[in-house]
Amino acid sequence: MTTAVESEPDPVVGAPPPERERRQVPGAVLTGIVLVVVLSVWQFIVRAFDVPIVLVPAPTDVLESLVDGLTDGSLLEHAWVTLQEILIGFGLAVAAALLCAFLITQSHIIDKALFPLLVMTQTIPKVAMAPLLIVWFGTGITSKVLTTALIAFFPLLINAILGLRSADPDQIDMLRSFGASRMHVLRYLQIPSALPHIFAGFDVAVVLSVTGAIVAEFVGATSGLGYVIQATNFTLDVSRTFAVLVILSAIGLALHGIVVLCNRKIVFWSAEHRTTTEQA
Repeated sequence: MTTAVESEPDPVVGAPPPERERRQVPGAVLTGIVLVVVLSVWQFIVRAFDVPIVLVPAPTDVLESLVDGLTDGSLLEHAWVTLQEILIGFGLAVAAALLCAFLITQSHIIDKALFPLLVMTQTIPKVAMAPLLIVWFGTGITSKVLTTALIAFFPLLINAILGLRSADPDQIDMLRSFGASRMHVLRYLQIPSALPHIFAGFDVAVVLSVTGAIVAEFVGATSGLGYVIQATNFTLDVSRTFAVLVILSAIGLALHGIVVLCNRKIVFWSAEHRTTTEQA
């Protein structure tokens, strides 16, 4: 007597793969597609309705002005001035914010005395302080760096304080029960716990640094991309203005990418990094 052996059903030809095996379209590809569509629609509308170039230039006009400015070196020279202001101002803000965050989180007296004063200074619009800095320090790079640092300082400070205070109190008590000093707790627990928050502050502050440098150059400058925007507004060279905006966007994206890359390399244990890696 033979026993019938049930065979497994053959897989359906052309059936869609399991959800976990489907390859997602990279975000850069989707962004590129959207950008091409937007630029194409922009080009079509400007040409179809004969929009004056002094109002809205076509993308091809912006590209031509950008290439001319990069070829003759004029835009590169001004971009280098603005980039120096951004980097130095951002570095100054990082140093000041981390130092203040350390003092505030390590001393209750400094916390009560210093933190309210820092919050009070943030209620003053930085745009209103920029003319004063120009008067005090002149139209050179110093006033631009200080304006950039002031604008980028507070987000860094808040994130650093939150990060240093995010360490588990039970873990702190455990380390202290084994004889760990305050510096050991700071080094081996509080700083690693604070790094994801600090890098989140870096990401916000580095973009604000670009804004701060341009705002300072608007108030008073003899060079820089903000100065170029002001000059092209007087001459109605809108194509060059858009070209400067493209360069500023490239600078902002590059700095953002550097912060994200450093975050992935340094804070590799964070939940956000694991989620990003799984989605890649």
